[in-house]
Amino acid sequence: MTLPSPDFISVIVPVFNDTERLAQCLLALEQQTFHQDSYEVIVVDNASEDDVQAVVTHFPHANVVIEPQRGSYAARNTGIAIAKGNILAFTDADCIPAPDWIEKGVQSLHDTPNCGLVAGRIEFSYQNPQQPNPIELCDSVLYLQQDLYLKHAKFGATANVFTFKSVFHKVGLFDQTLKSGGDYEWGQRVFKAGYPQVYSAEAFVHHPARHSFAQLYQKILRTTRGPYDLSQSSTYTLKKFIKDIVRDVFPPFKTFARARVDTVHQKLQLWLVLTFIKHLTALERVKAQLKFG
Repeated sequence: MTLPSPDFISVIVPVFNDTERLAQCLLALEQQTFHQDSYEVIVVDNASEDDVQAVVTHFPHANVVIEPQRGSYAARNTGIAIAKGNILAFTDADCIPAPDWIEKGVQSLHDTPNCGLVAGRIEFSYQNPQQPNPIELCDSVLYLQQDLYLKHAKFGATANVFTFKSVFHKVGLFDQTLKSGGDYEWGQRVFKAGYPQVYSAEAFVHHPARHSFAQLYQKILRTTRGPYDLSQSSTYTLKKFIKDIVRDVFPPFKTFARARVDTVHQKLQLWLVLTFIKHLTALERVKAQLKFG
């Protein structure tokens, strides 16, 4: 039996259907600059109706395991349980990692003594790269801002995270009872355990921006309901709720400043959509707090 090298990497990719984008993700993972015999890709099929196995078969680094319990955190935990690597990398089926993604992520881990996690940059892609619509722009400035997540909330979104398997042994697995916010909850445990957390702009993946209001609204529902799953363990306080509401209704000056828009028309559209989305988020947060709907 051949043992994994000291720096063997296990890349964990949960998937529910979405086999077309999964194939693009796996193709990018096959073309990594990292040593080809030093990593594996574990695809965790979260009880898909699509034939995930038929897709995975075409990619030599990848193997598939089924996790029947619905939820991405349950799927990731299943991947962790069978991972051969001492280093774990997480991405999503709809992401396309850069060619040197693994190489840069591993380098960032080793460059930081006793590193708990590396949160890599997430670059948004658009249906029309030359003219993203206001919903896509809104999504790209509101969500998956890894540097801000790490700075202000001490976590990284699992669309792009590297860590050591030993960190899970120390702080525990993802809370698979959560439908949203499990990466935040786990990141908080890593931070409280005293592990340094770092951001890597070099270890990046591409992620498609949500392009319709319906898609963005589903994201709002998940992120506003997530803290109430967490509140079962008394981490979401009334003080935090009030702080979140104030942030939601405050004009989106800082968020707007991060957007790359050129024309006055685009800027006006984005400002209106951002303001509407922030107020809608506040409304959904109040509904969740009052257990309405």
